[in-house]
This record gives sequence, structure tokens and C-alpha cells, in this order.
Amino acid sequence: QVNIVESGGAVVQTGDSLRLSCVASGSGFSVSALGWYRQAPGKQRELLATISRPGSTNYADSVKGRFTISRDNAKNTVYLQMYSLKFEDTAVYYCHADGALFGKKYDVWGQGTQVTVSS
Repeated sequence: QVNIVESGGAVVQTGDSLRLSCVASGSGFSVSALGWYRQAPGKQRELLATISRPGSTNYADSVKGRFTISRDNAKNTVYLQMYSLKFEDTAVYYCHADGALFGKKYDVWGQGTQVTVSS
């Protein structure tokens, strides 16, 4: 069984920083790309950032320059460092892992972690 567990969500104030973590685990699961998404109430899930296994990154324009994605391949962990948080960053943040399970393409979502930014 493959598990994705996010952590780090909290209630913070405008301008604060916060770091989210996500650990992917599972026998036979080889992780390639990792990504962070978010979904605010009444809105579609939005891609924020992705990182490949070698470390290439991509960011949505809405978070470029404020959010940083990184990963520790030894720990199958991906991080999202968020700076200068805004009210509109309030959402449930999801981690997504893309890879292979016993050699077959496989992807999995985490359960989400709530980030609330109060003004």
C-alpha cells in the first residue's frame, strides 16, 4: 500500500511563513515527480509547484517568488516553503506523487492539510 501524508498546515497571519511537508511511503513504490496543489472553497484544485527527482522545479505564476518546493529523495519527502502568506492562500493543500509501483505507472494523492491565513 502506498501512503502520502502531508503535515504542517496551520492558522497563520498575513505575511507569515509556513512550511508544509509530505512523505510518500510504500513497498515497491518508486517516486519520480512530486507536486503541491491547493483547493480553496468553491474553487478548482490548483497546481502550485512540481519537482522532478533530479530537482527541476516548476511554479504557478500565482506563487512564483513566494513559494519554494524542495525534496529529500532519501526520505521520499517533499517540502513547500511558503513566504509572505496572503489571505487568498487559504486553502487545503495537497501533495501528489507520481511514480511506479512494482514497475507500473502509479500516482497517489495525500489527504490534504489546511492552511488558513487570517488578515
